Amino acid sequence: MYFLLYLVDELDLSEVLLQSRSAATDLDLISYLRSIPDARMRRGVRFPAWYLLLVAVLGILSGCQSLRDLERFAIRHHSALTEALGLELRRPPSDSSFRYFFQQVDVSALCTAIRDWTIAQIPGGAVDLDQLVCDGKTLRGSIEPTAGGGSAFIAQVTLYSAPLGVAYCCAEA
Repeated sequence: MYFLLYLVDELDLSEVLLQSRSAATDLDLISYLRSIPDARMRRGVRFPAWYLLLVAVLGILSGCQSLRDLERFAIRHHSALTEALGLELRRPPSDSSFRYFFQQVDVSALCTAIRDWTIAQIPGGAVDLDQLVCDGKTLRGSIEPTAGGGSAFIAQVTLYSAPLGVAYCCAEA
């Protein structure tokens, strides 16, 4: 699988992607990203839409919080990504490339593709799964610094089942 959520920057990305290259399956994120229509005019397009989305997903999961962060991520991993994906891109996308693309992307198609890919990761799909809504609150004024540099506070966490209309669990810590 191309999609490794938590260790993209800590691992050697080229090794991870080369080991994971396989025929497209229903678990392949790139197949889902390719299904999103590209609303850009064909003239002047330097990067495939799915590639910009893949770099954005990997960058965001690596902690990128801005378009400039995405540009730096794309520069840092350009050679590994293009080699592993078999692309010939002369240079990585800039922050402007991401900006212009995101202004035109079909957001509902993107959400649908990510939702469908996420469901494909679950053995048997999303049949018979109960959706839980998690809500957390912290009691105002209860936060106190600890010796280790953290914080101690009083909190309540509630898991709510929308189909059943009941709260499963309320806990104070």
